[in-house]
Amino acid sequence: VENQSQVPAPLADELNALKNEWIWFLTLGIGLIVIGMIAVSMAFLVTVGVVAIFGVLLIIGGIAQTVSAFWSPRWRGLLVHILTGILYLVVGYIIVDNPEEGAIALTLLIACFFVVAGIFRIVVALLERFHNWGWCVLSGCISTLLGVLILEQWPTSGEWVIGLFLGIEMIFNGLAWVMMADALRRMVKPAGR
Repeated sequence: VENQSQVPAPLADELNALKNEWIWFLTLGIGLIVIGMIAVSMAFLVTVGVVAIFGVLLIIGGIAQTVSAFWSPRWRGLLVHILTGILYLVVGYIIVDNPEEGAIALTLLIACFFVVAGIFRIVVALLERFHNWGWCVLSGCISTLLGVLILEQWPTSGEWVIGLFLGIEMIFNGLAWVMMADALRRMVKPAGR
């Protein structure tokens, strides 16, 4: 949050309103950091739990998709609609039935995504050379390296990667909220307001 004298009046008014709520942003940030640290320390349980929830959501989506297909029985896409719903149901059931195996499969998918996305970012940045392209190359290198590290440990990495990533994301999200709360708390009203 910038000094209010450098922001337009409507935004300054909004920031002044938020200034009084800084403690809630701080509480949210600290809560996310604590939950993130717990998730990192219990990565296996969090991974299995998240994957099981994902499976349940697929089952719910499959039921909804299949039932909704019969609302329009004359639609030409009816068969595809029903088959998609059944696919959701089957995949959701497989994941719920064995969340550890589901986590291993999802981890392989995540690792491959990191490698492909990282290489893609590197190639595009090197070919296009847009403003600050070096940061894109660095980001691509980190994604590729992360994917390779996960693949080297796979399938064992499937037991903890999802929980670890979720925990790390929550910690950094919490830090962002804490920093915003601190900036709002220290914000001063511009002169003449």
